[in-house]
Amino acid sequence: MSATDAEQAAMRRALALAQKGPRGVNPQVGAVILDASGAVLSEGWHRGAGTAHAEVDALSKLTPGAARGATAVVTLEPCNHTGRTGPCAEALIAAGVGRVVYAVDDPGRASSGGADRLRAAGVEVAAGTLAREGAALLDSWLTVQRLGRPHVTVKWAQSLDGRAAAADGTSQWITGPDARADVHRRRSEADAIVVGTGTLLADDPALTARRPDGSLYERQPVPVVLGARAIPDAAAIRSHPHPVLHRDGGNLFAEHAGTAESDSVLAELRARGVQRVFVEGGPTIASAFLRAGLADEILAYIAPTLIGAGMDGTDRPALGGLGVATIADQHHLTVASIDRLGEDLLIVAHPASTSKETV
Repeated sequence: MSATDAEQAAMRRALALAQKGPRGVNPQVGAVILDASGAVLSEGWHRGAGTAHAEVDALSKLTPGAARGATAVVTLEPCNHTGRTGPCAEALIAAGVGRVVYAVDDPGRASSGGADRLRAAGVEVAAGTLAREGAALLDSWLTVQRLGRPHVTVKWAQSLDGRAAAADGTSQWITGPDARADVHRRRSEADAIVVGTGTLLADDPALTARRPDGSLYERQPVPVVLGARAIPDAAAIRSHPHPVLHRDGGNLFAEHAGTAESDSVLAELRARGVQRVFVEGGPTIASAFLRAGLADEILAYIAPTLIGAGMDGTDRPALGGLGVATIADQHHLTVASIDRLGEDLLIVAHPASTSKETV
Protein backbone atom coordinates (compact mmCIF):
# COMPACT_ATOMS: atom_id res chain seq x y z
CA MET A 1 0.00 0.00 0.00
CA SER A 2 1.44 3.36 -1.01
CA ALA A 3 1.61 6.30 1.36
CA THR A 4 -1.50 8.43 1.84
CA ASP A 5 -1.51 12.20 1.42
CA ALA A 6 -1.41 12.57 5.22
CA GLU A 7 1.57 10.22 5.42
CA GLN A 8 3.45 12.09 2.70
CA ALA A 9 2.83 15.36 4.53
CA ALA A 10 4.05 13.73 7.73
CA MET A 11 7.18 12.53 5.93
CA ARG A 12 7.97 16.07 4.82
CA ARG A 13 7.57 17.16 8.42
CA ALA A 14 9.79 14.28 9.57
CA LEU A 15 12.49 15.33 7.09
CA ALA A 16 12.37 18.86 8.50
CA LEU A 17 12.57 17.53 12.06
CA ALA A 18 15.56 15.35 11.15
CA GLN A 19 17.55 18.44 10.20
CA LYS A 20 17.31 19.68 13.79
CA GLY A 21 19.66 16.88 14.80
CA PRO A 22 23.43 17.18 14.48
CA ARG A 23 25.39 15.85 11.55
CA GLY A 24 27.87 13.29 12.72
CA VAL A 25 28.55 9.58 12.94
CA ASN A 26 24.85 8.90 13.43
CA PRO A 27 22.21 9.70 10.80
CA GLN A 28 19.80 12.61 11.09
CA VAL A 29 16.36 11.04 11.55
CA GLY A 30 12.89 12.45 12.14
CA ALA A 31 9.62 10.72 13.06
CA VAL A 32 5.93 11.62 13.21
CA ILE A 33 3.20 9.49 14.81
CA LEU A 34 -0.27 9.70 13.21
CA ASP A 35 -3.63 8.49 14.47
CA ALA A 36 -6.13 6.58 12.31
CA SER A 37 -7.51 9.82 10.83
CA GLY A 38 -4.04 11.08 9.84
CA ALA A 39 -3.80 13.66 12.63
CA VAL A 40 -0.42 14.15 14.31
CA LEU A 41 -0.12 12.57 17.75
CA SER A 42 3.55 13.33 18.40
CA GLU A 43 6.88 14.14 16.78
CA GLY A 44 10.51 13.33 17.48
CA TRP A 45 14.05 13.49 16.14
CA HIS A 46 17.46 12.12 16.96
CA ARG A 47 19.61 14.55 18.93
CA GLY A 48 22.94 12.77 18.62
CA ALA A 49 24.91 9.70 19.69
CA GLY A 50 23.61 8.10 22.86
CA THR A 51 20.25 9.89 22.82
CA ALA A 52 16.86 8.40 22.00
CA HIS A 53 16.28 7.60 18.36
CA ALA A 54 13.60 9.57 16.54
CA GLU A 55 10.90 6.90 16.87
CA VAL A 56 11.51 6.42 20.58
CA ASP A 57 11.62 10.19 21.09
CA ALA A 58 8.20 10.52 19.44
CA LEU A 59 6.74 7.58 21.39
CA SER A 60 8.02 8.99 24.68
CA LYS A 61 5.68 11.97 24.30
CA LEU A 62 2.58 9.76 24.30
CA THR A 63 0.74 8.21 27.22
CA PRO A 64 0.93 4.39 27.48
CA GLY A 65 -1.30 2.77 24.87
CA ALA A 66 -1.82 5.97 22.85
CA ALA A 67 0.23 4.62 19.93
CA ARG A 68 -1.78 1.39 19.60
CA GLY A 69 -2.91 1.10 15.98
CA ALA A 70 -1.16 4.34 15.04
CA THR A 71 1.12 4.97 12.04
CA ALA A 72 4.77 5.85 12.53
CA VAL A 73 6.29 7.91 9.69
CA VAL A 74 10.10 7.82 9.81
CA THR A 75 12.80 9.11 7.46
CA LEU A 76 15.01 6.01 7.87
CA GLU A 77 14.07 2.33 8.25
CA PRO A 78 13.72 1.64 12.00
CA CYS A 79 16.89 0.05 13.30
CA ASN A 80 17.09 -3.60 14.29
CA HIS A 81 20.06 -3.68 16.64
CA THR A 82 21.06 -2.81 20.17
CA GLY A 83 23.76 -0.18 20.49
CA ARG A 84 23.67 2.58 23.08
CA THR A 85 19.90 2.31 22.74
CA GLY A 86 17.59 -0.58 21.97
CA PRO A 87 16.10 -1.53 18.55
CA CYS A 88 13.56 0.99 17.31
CA ALA A 89 11.68 -1.76 15.50
CA GLU A 90 11.10 -3.49 18.85
CA ALA A 91 10.00 -0.23 20.49
CA LEU A 92 7.40 0.33 17.77
CA ILE A 93 6.14 -3.24 18.11
CA ALA A 94 5.91 -2.92 21.90
CA ALA A 95 3.96 0.33 21.54
CA GLY A 96 1.38 -1.41 19.35
CA VAL A 97 2.00 0.66 16.23
CA GLY A 98 -0.01 -0.81 13.35
CA ARG A 99 1.78 0.70 10.37
CA VAL A 100 5.23 2.10 9.64
CA VAL A 101 6.04 4.33 6.66
CA TYR A 102 9.70 5.17 5.96
CA ALA A 103 11.78 6.83 3.25
CA VAL A 104 15.18 5.12 3.02
CA ASP A 105 16.35 1.56 3.69
CA ASP A 106 19.03 1.24 6.37
CA PRO A 107 22.13 -0.19 4.61
CA GLY A 108 24.01 -0.94 7.85
CA ARG A 109 25.07 -4.55 8.37
CA ALA A 110 24.08 -4.56 12.02
CA SER A 111 21.25 -2.04 12.03
CA SER A 112 19.27 -3.14 8.95
CA GLY A 113 16.38 -5.57 8.95
CA GLY A 114 13.95 -3.47 10.95
CA ALA A 115 11.28 -3.64 8.25
CA ASP A 116 11.39 -7.44 8.19
CA ARG A 117 11.18 -7.56 11.97
CA LEU A 118 8.13 -5.28 11.92
CA ARG A 119 6.41 -7.34 9.23
CA ALA A 120 7.10 -10.54 11.16
CA ALA A 121 5.30 -8.99 14.12
CA GLY A 122 2.26 -8.17 11.98
CA VAL A 123 3.03 -4.48 11.45
CA GLU A 124 2.19 -3.12 7.99
CA VAL A 125 5.24 -1.51 6.38
CA ALA A 126 5.48 0.90 3.44
CA ALA A 127 9.00 1.69 2.23
CA GLY A 128 10.31 4.34 -0.14
CA THR A 129 8.04 7.30 0.62
CA LEU A 130 9.86 10.47 -0.52
CA ALA A 131 12.94 8.28 -0.92
CA ARG A 132 14.83 10.79 -3.05
CA GLU A 133 14.44 13.53 -0.44
CA GLY A 134 15.40 11.13 2.31
CA ALA A 135 18.52 10.01 0.47
CA ALA A 136 19.53 13.63 -0.17
CA LEU A 137 19.30 14.35 3.55
CA LEU A 138 21.36 11.30 4.45
CA ASP A 139 23.76 11.34 1.49
CA SER A 140 27.02 11.45 3.46
CA TRP A 141 25.90 8.92 6.07
CA LEU A 142 24.63 6.56 3.37
CA THR A 143 27.93 6.79 1.48
CA VAL A 144 29.86 5.88 4.61
CA GLN A 145 27.55 2.94 5.31
CA ARG A 146 27.52 1.62 1.74
CA LEU A 147 31.11 2.30 0.67
CA GLY A 148 33.02 2.65 3.93
CA ARG A 149 34.46 6.04 2.95
CA PRO A 150 33.43 9.71 3.22
CA HIS A 151 30.99 11.29 0.81
CA VAL A 152 32.94 13.31 -1.78
CA THR A 153 31.81 16.51 -3.49
CA VAL A 154 34.04 17.76 -6.32
CA LYS A 155 33.68 21.46 -7.11
CA TRP A 156 35.14 23.69 -9.77
CA ALA A 157 34.45 27.08 -11.34
CA GLN A 158 34.88 27.64 -15.05
CA SER A 159 34.28 30.02 -17.90
CA LEU A 160 31.61 29.20 -20.45
CA ASP A 161 34.32 27.69 -22.66
CA GLY A 162 35.59 25.41 -19.91
CA ARG A 163 38.64 27.27 -18.61
CA ALA A 164 39.58 27.57 -14.93
CA ALA A 165 42.19 30.30 -15.38
CA ALA A 166 43.79 32.64 -17.89
CA ALA A 167 47.02 31.73 -19.66
CA ASP A 168 49.09 33.44 -16.93
CA GLY A 169 47.39 31.35 -14.24
CA THR A 170 45.18 34.09 -12.77
CA SER A 171 41.72 32.83 -11.78
CA GLN A 172 40.25 35.23 -9.21
CA TRP A 173 37.51 35.79 -9.88
CA ILE A 174 35.79 33.84 -12.66
CA THR A 175 32.43 33.67 -10.88
CA GLY A 176 30.52 36.43 -9.11
CA PRO A 177 29.72 37.07 -5.43
CA ASP A 178 26.52 35.00 -5.34
CA ALA A 179 28.31 31.89 -6.59
CA ARG A 180 31.20 32.45 -4.18
CA ALA A 181 28.77 32.84 -1.28
CA ASP A 182 27.16 29.53 -2.23
CA VAL A 183 30.57 27.82 -2.27
CA HIS A 184 31.40 29.10 1.21
CA ARG A 185 28.06 27.95 2.59
CA ARG A 186 28.69 24.49 1.19
CA ARG A 187 32.21 24.52 2.62
CA SER A 188 30.71 25.12 6.06
CA GLU A 189 28.64 21.94 5.68
CA ALA A 190 31.71 19.79 4.93
CA ASP A 191 34.01 18.10 7.44
CA ALA A 192 37.15 18.50 5.30
CA ILE A 193 38.21 20.55 2.30
CA VAL A 194 40.87 19.19 -0.07
CA VAL A 195 43.27 21.03 -2.38
CA GLY A 196 46.51 20.18 -4.13
CA THR A 197 49.78 21.99 -3.64
CA GLY A 198 49.49 23.46 -7.14
CA THR A 199 46.35 25.39 -6.22
CA LEU A 200 47.75 26.22 -2.80
CA LEU A 201 50.90 27.79 -4.21
CA ALA A 202 49.13 29.55 -7.10
CA ASP A 203 46.14 31.03 -5.25
CA ASP A 204 47.17 31.00 -1.56
CA PRO A 205 43.63 30.13 -0.40
CA ALA A 206 42.63 30.33 3.27
CA LEU A 207 40.22 27.38 2.82
CA THR A 208 37.89 28.80 5.45
CA ALA A 209 34.11 29.04 5.13
CA ARG A 210 33.19 32.72 5.18
CA ARG A 211 29.95 34.67 5.09
CA PRO A 212 29.55 37.47 2.53
CA ASP A 213 30.56 39.99 5.21
CA GLY A 214 33.87 38.18 5.70
CA SER A 215 33.06 36.64 9.08
CA LEU A 216 33.71 32.96 9.61
CA TYR A 217 30.98 30.36 9.82
CA GLU A 218 30.91 28.63 13.20
CA ARG A 219 31.58 25.31 11.48
CA GLN A 220 34.83 25.09 9.55
CA PRO A 221 36.13 22.21 7.37
CA VAL A 222 39.50 20.71 8.19
CA PRO A 223 41.99 21.80 5.48
CA VAL A 224 43.71 18.92 3.67
CA VAL A 225 46.58 19.46 1.24
CA LEU A 226 47.72 16.76 -1.20
CA GLY A 227 51.11 16.93 -2.83
CA ALA A 228 54.81 16.68 -2.13
CA ARG A 229 55.68 20.38 -2.31
CA ALA A 230 56.07 22.18 1.01
CA ILE A 231 53.46 24.55 2.37
CA PRO A 232 55.05 28.02 2.86
CA ASP A 233 55.18 29.25 6.43
CA ALA A 234 53.40 32.46 5.36
CA ALA A 235 50.60 30.66 3.49
CA ALA A 236 47.10 31.88 4.34
CA ILE A 237 46.09 28.32 5.20
CA ARG A 238 48.41 28.47 8.22
CA SER A 239 45.86 30.78 9.87
CA HIS A 240 42.99 28.32 9.46
CA PRO A 241 41.11 27.51 12.72
CA HIS A 242 42.04 23.84 12.24
CA PRO A 243 45.56 22.43 11.83
CA VAL A 244 46.47 21.60 8.24
CA LEU A 245 46.60 17.94 7.27
CA HIS A 246 49.34 17.60 4.64
CA ARG A 247 49.40 14.28 2.80
CA ASP A 248 52.63 14.24 0.78
CA GLY A 249 53.05 10.53 0.21
CA GLY A 250 51.17 7.57 -1.19
CA ASN A 251 49.16 7.39 -4.38
CA LEU A 252 45.44 7.33 -3.81
CA PHE A 253 44.76 8.11 -7.42
CA ALA A 254 46.45 5.27 -9.27
CA GLU A 255 44.62 4.64 -12.53
CA HIS A 256 44.62 0.92 -11.84
CA ALA A 257 43.43 -0.89 -8.76
CA GLY A 258 46.01 -1.82 -6.22
CA THR A 259 46.19 1.03 -3.72
CA ALA A 260 45.24 -0.44 -0.35
CA GLU A 261 42.11 1.10 1.12
CA SER A 262 43.81 1.42 4.49
CA ASP A 263 46.46 3.64 2.89
CA SER A 264 44.06 5.93 1.04
CA VAL A 265 43.47 9.55 1.90
CA LEU A 266 39.74 8.93 2.27
CA ALA A 267 40.33 6.05 4.64
CA GLU A 268 42.59 8.25 6.73
CA LEU A 269 39.97 10.98 6.83
CA ARG A 270 37.24 8.49 7.67
CA ALA A 271 39.33 7.28 10.61
CA ARG A 272 39.36 10.88 11.84
CA GLY A 273 35.56 10.97 11.81
CA VAL A 274 35.22 12.81 8.49
CA GLN A 275 32.00 12.05 6.60
CA ARG A 276 31.80 14.90 4.06
CA VAL A 277 34.77 15.87 1.89
CA PHE A 278 34.72 18.99 -0.29
CA VAL A 279 37.30 18.77 -3.09
CA GLU A 280 38.19 22.24 -4.35
CA GLY A 281 41.77 21.72 -5.31
CA GLY A 282 42.17 22.62 -8.96
CA PRO A 283 42.13 20.59 -12.19
CA THR A 284 44.70 17.98 -11.14
CA ILE A 285 43.05 16.98 -7.86
CA ALA A 286 39.48 17.27 -9.19
CA SER A 287 40.34 15.09 -12.19
CA ALA A 288 42.09 12.55 -9.98
CA PHE A 289 39.01 12.03 -7.82
CA LEU A 290 36.79 11.79 -10.89
CA ARG A 291 39.16 9.42 -12.70
CA ALA A 292 39.31 7.17 -9.65
CA GLY A 293 35.51 7.03 -9.40
CA LEU A 294 35.51 8.70 -5.99
CA ALA A 295 33.14 11.60 -6.69
CA ASP A 296 29.62 11.29 -5.33
CA GLU A 297 28.50 14.81 -6.21
CA ILE A 298 29.77 17.37 -8.73
CA LEU A 299 29.30 21.13 -8.46
CA ALA A 300 30.16 23.03 -11.65
CA TYR A 301 29.91 26.82 -11.36
CA ILE A 302 29.78 28.30 -14.86
CA ALA A 303 30.38 32.00 -15.51
CA PRO A 304 29.20 33.81 -18.67
CA THR A 305 32.70 34.66 -19.76
CA LEU A 306 35.17 33.41 -22.35
CA ILE A 307 38.87 32.89 -21.64
CA GLY A 308 40.23 30.59 -24.32
CA ALA A 309 43.86 29.60 -24.65
CA GLY A 310 46.80 31.99 -24.63
CA MET A 311 48.28 33.23 -27.87
CA ASP A 312 51.21 30.90 -27.24
CA GLY A 313 48.84 27.96 -26.87
CA THR A 314 48.93 27.87 -23.07
CA ASP A 315 45.62 26.44 -21.93
CA ARG A 316 44.18 26.03 -18.44
CA PRO A 317 41.05 23.85 -18.64
CA ALA A 318 38.82 23.27 -15.62
CA LEU A 319 39.62 19.53 -15.70
CA GLY A 320 42.68 17.53 -16.62
CA GLY A 321 42.94 14.00 -17.92
CA LEU A 322 40.05 11.71 -17.06
CA GLY A 323 41.33 8.62 -18.85
CA VAL A 324 38.85 9.04 -21.72
CA ALA A 325 40.59 7.59 -24.77
CA THR A 326 37.42 7.14 -26.82
CA ILE A 327 33.90 8.50 -26.60
CA ALA A 328 32.72 5.19 -25.19
CA ASP A 329 34.79 5.94 -22.08
CA GLN A 330 33.13 9.26 -21.30
CA HIS A 331 31.94 9.85 -17.71
CA HIS A 332 28.15 10.01 -17.84
CA LEU A 333 26.40 12.21 -15.27
CA THR A 334 22.86 12.69 -14.06
CA VAL A 335 21.92 16.34 -13.55
CA ALA A 336 20.18 16.90 -10.23
CA SER A 337 19.61 20.64 -10.54
CA ILE A 338 20.54 23.80 -12.45
CA ASP A 339 20.37 27.08 -10.54
CA ARG A 340 21.14 30.66 -11.42
CA LEU A 341 23.34 32.47 -8.91
CA GLY A 342 23.54 36.08 -10.00
CA GLU A 343 24.97 35.94 -13.51
CA ASP A 344 26.43 32.45 -13.00
CA LEU A 345 24.97 28.96 -13.29
CA LEU A 346 25.43 26.10 -10.86
CA ILE A 347 25.00 22.59 -12.22
CA VAL A 348 24.73 19.87 -9.57
CA ALA A 349 25.28 16.39 -10.97
CA HIS A 350 26.06 12.87 -9.86
CA PRO A 351 27.93 10.09 -11.66
CA ALA A 352 25.30 8.08 -13.49
CA SER A 353 26.45 4.87 -11.81
CA THR A 354 25.63 6.34 -8.38
CA SER A 355 22.77 8.59 -9.41
CA LYS A 356 20.44 9.89 -6.72
CA GLU A 357 17.63 8.80 -9.02
CA THR A 358 17.98 5.39 -7.41
CA VAL A 359 18.08 4.70 -3.72
